[in-house]
Amino acid sequence: MSKTYNQLNNEIGQLLFKSSPNGAKKVIAQLEFTPEMDVCRYLFDYYNQNDELNWYLLDDDITDPLIDTVTELRQYYIDNNLTNGLPAWRGCIITVDIENAKIDFEFKYEPFIDLYSEYDDHDE
Repeated sequence: MSKTYNQLNNEIGQLLFKSSPNGAKKVIAQLEFTPEMDVCRYLFDYYNQNDELNWYLLDDDITDPLIDTVTELRQYYIDNNLTNGLPAWRGCIITVDIENAKIDFEFKYEPFIDLYSEYDDHDE
């Protein structure tokens, strides 16, 4: 039996909430898939109690189910004709507001994660 839209959203929110660093007010997960959907690049950030932005890593026991569930959500969009005849999104930015128990999805259709510009510490 396939999951409902709400079940998928809740599962994604629970995974990100469970994995959030201590003191996080908001977590932001960026996931970008290759066109073949066989590789996923990701970044995880959070805002602490002082509204400072930091990054964090997730363990594979959270990352793998998160990627699987986001993939299921994408398939849900395709199966239920929610793409309006357009190609399905290839990534998303998921924001979980921990303080207000809210989740927001921003779907992306083009590559958007540049791993080197945001986190590059060396001079070129």
